[in-house]
Amino acid sequence: MSLSPGDKLGPYEILAPIGAGGMGEVYRARDPRLNRDVAIKVSQERFSDRFEREARAVAALNHPNICTLYDVGPDYLVMEFIEGESPKGPLPLEEALRIARQIADALEAAHEKGVVHRDLKPANIKIKPDGTVKVLDFGLAQVAQASRPVPEDPQSSPTLTISPTRMGMILGTAAYMSPEQARGKTVDKRADIWAFGVVLYELLTGERLFTGEDATEILAAVIHKQPDLAKVPRPVRRLLEECLQKDPRQRLRDIGDAWKLLEEVTTGGAGHRFLWPAFLAAMLLAAIALWAPWRAAKPVDRPLVRLDVDLGADVSLPPAPFGGSSIAISPDGTRLAYASGNPVRLFVRRLDQLKATELPGTQGATRPFFSPDGQWVGFDAGNKISKISVEGGAVVRLGDIGSFAGASWGEDGGIVVSQAGKGLVRFPAGGGPTEPVAELGNGELVLAVPQILPGGRAILFVPATGFDVDKDTIEVLTLADRHRKIVARGAASPRYLPTSNRAGHLVYVNKATLFAVPFDPEKLETRGTAVPVLDDVAYDASTGTGQFDFSPAPSGHGTLVYRRASGGTAGMMTVQWVDPTGRKEPLLPKPGVYEYLSLSPDGKRVALTVIEGGSRDIWVYDPQRDAMTRLTFGGALYYFATWSPDGRYVVFSSPGNGIFQARPDGAGQPQALTQGKQQYPASFTPDGKRLAYVDFGAGNSQIWTVPLEDRSPLASEGGQLKAGKPEQFLKSGFSDIPQGFSPDGRWLAYTSNESGKSEVYVRAFPPPPSGQGGKWQISNSGGTGANWSRNGHDLMYHSGDQIMAASYTVKGDTFVPEKPRVWIARLRRDRVGSGSGWPARGRADARGDRESAHAGTRSGLP
Repeated sequence: MSLSPGDKLGPYEILAPIGAGGMGEVYRARDPRLNRDVAIKVSQERFSDRFEREARAVAALNHPNICTLYDVGPDYLVMEFIEGESPKGPLPLEEALRIARQIADALEAAHEKGVVHRDLKPANIKIKPDGTVKVLDFGLAQVAQASRPVPEDPQSSPTLTISPTRMGMILGTAAYMSPEQARGKTVDKRADIWAFGVVLYELLTGERLFTGEDATEILAAVIHKQPDLAKVPRPVRRLLEECLQKDPRQRLRDIGDAWKLLEEVTTGGAGHRFLWPAFLAAMLLAAIALWAPWRAAKPVDRPLVRLDVDLGADVSLPPAPFGGSSIAISPDGTRLAYASGNPVRLFVRRLDQLKATELPGTQGATRPFFSPDGQWVGFDAGNKISKISVEGGAVVRLGDIGSFAGASWGEDGGIVVSQAGKGLVRFPAGGGPTEPVAELGNGELVLAVPQILPGGRAILFVPATGFDVDKDTIEVLTLADRHRKIVARGAASPRYLPTSNRAGHLVYVNKATLFAVPFDPEKLETRGTAVPVLDDVAYDASTGTGQFDFSPAPSGHGTLVYRRASGGTAGMMTVQWVDPTGRKEPLLPKPGVYEYLSLSPDGKRVALTVIEGGSRDIWVYDPQRDAMTRLTFGGALYYFATWSPDGRYVVFSSPGNGIFQARPDGAGQPQALTQGKQQYPASFTPDGKRLAYVDFGAGNSQIWTVPLEDRSPLASEGGQLKAGKPEQFLKSGFSDIPQGFSPDGRWLAYTSNESGKSEVYVRAFPPPPSGQGGKWQISNSGGTGANWSRNGHDLMYHSGDQIMAASYTVKGDTFVPEKPRVWIARLRRDRVGSGSGWPARGRADARGDRESAHAGTRSGLP
């Protein structure tokens, strides 16, 4: 069936034909619900039930190098639309290996999920404009039908399917098939490893490894001809030899082991691009390692110095914060500043001393930054920018700020600060009102982690349109004309490092990997190719912000300090029940990276965000069946799942797109409920007729509610919520975040920083006609993540590592809270419900005697 522009296929609008594949026609289309372009492959035959099951397994793959499968129709597949070209050789060794590494990463991720590609070839690989490699059509060779004539070029023959009713069928493209595929034998991941070797050979030489006048001759060559590797560079021959063993039992078994065979490349002579002898670093987890030098004119003449600094057993580093690093190093490289403790506060420590000094008055500060002379430490706390001398003393308030997303202290004394929802502003050195520096562009949420370049004429920053770290770019803003341009893609946390030749390097992270690329500060552009330097830098999984800082050290040595990720299982956790005695009971024992848990009204299911690769999707876990149901399939990021009181809907946020709704059983597609750049659902009223949410649109979090109508109130029907006109519940100059409605719907708990730190408050709902009515403060030593118990009169909340509970009574229109008491003395938590004041998504269960691990309790994983 051929489609034309303007035709509809399900909810999708056809934009243009792209081409044809073994399955059928391929089209570019538009998904109006999520406002994104997609690629649709239309099959010539209706899919079988088995194929739909296999396709959904492919859809579960989440990796930045794998093309995402969004949807499966009766005879079509909806996939991520990727702009780019297929790679063509010959390529320089380093570029070919850069592409090959990303292909291998994609294969490894799929193989770990039990998915075999079966048809890896250059045509199924795309290189995006930012250099990211995407592998297409995982596992889909199983259903591709040889319904089209073989083209004149047999080397590019379409996917073959021979004798599909027999077990010994042939699946794949002739020139890239493994010998066992060519013989029609059962294949596993080792067939992909063979194809990987064939593709890498072609990237290096520009020639096909196996040729013939038709597909039959090519298959014969695959089975009988020994690969000739004389034309490939010597450093990769051993790798190709292991990949191209005709006997799969002798072949490389795991693609992740491929790079062990490239030792000659990665440890070659000085001057090879995989080495970076001038880059010296430091690491910090419970200890810090410092490497120097950075700025020596002849780095090889200076020895590598690495020292571990034990911060002490009493140091408790907070989770990696958004928009900055929890550690900083002074410009002269002699002093560290870091956040620690409960409640969190700032400490400084000279590297030549054994003890750190607490900076008084810094409670709630998590992202320190030094002044250019190293005598002051700047920080944000309670939506205020402040500074304090490194020797201690009084805190100097510089001004108010909304949601802080990083700062840079200029040589002229001014501080450029990123404010979510507003852009970049400057605090003058002498005080006074802030000055606008850069406004948000179309679709941008924040201009994060700015750095003023030397001379003060330009600023590096990361414009975020959502929390998809794989799509982050680094831009540079010229202050004279406010001109912006992109200088790096797939990058976060930019830092410019000057070197002795008046040039320098742009240093940044992509997830846990730190990269460096030569950067011209005059022309404001990179030179050459970025080089990976470190691969264990801690970072915020939601925003990609790296936990590192460096001193340019004018004296000539230079130091980089970074907080080290804890290895391959960094961020992994399990979900557990915890009772007041601290006893833990497994709820979701499978380790993963989970965020924003929300317990269903009946206490039997958990909605949560699962992070895999660059995707953050909403899933529902059923402990009784030990089954996970996926509600979203990439294409955006999804957070803050919240259940409707009847358990029929789960609503959640998609940053930049608004609030969405979905059925918890996975039926149907997510539907938009509200529209807004930064809106996050918090709680339904008990009758389900109103939703409280936070809106960041003005740069400060404010509480709104919206009336809801259930279009299909019968449980047997699919149902869809319809939102009415939103109403602002509380208007203030502070950051106010709704937490939840009381079980009787008369009260709304929320957090606010009006006192200078996050505390829990309660107000009447709806507010009385005369105004907001009374306000009652619940917490007294900081509070976030408040939840109402379901079978009693308790309001529970986080305070540091503790869970507190405050009993209450109601006398007429007056809310009467009692003194908070400790409910759980110490709970190890992750970033959910931490000091930011965002609502912890767990709930007390129906019995009220235990809570879910609303922060995703970490297991004993390293």
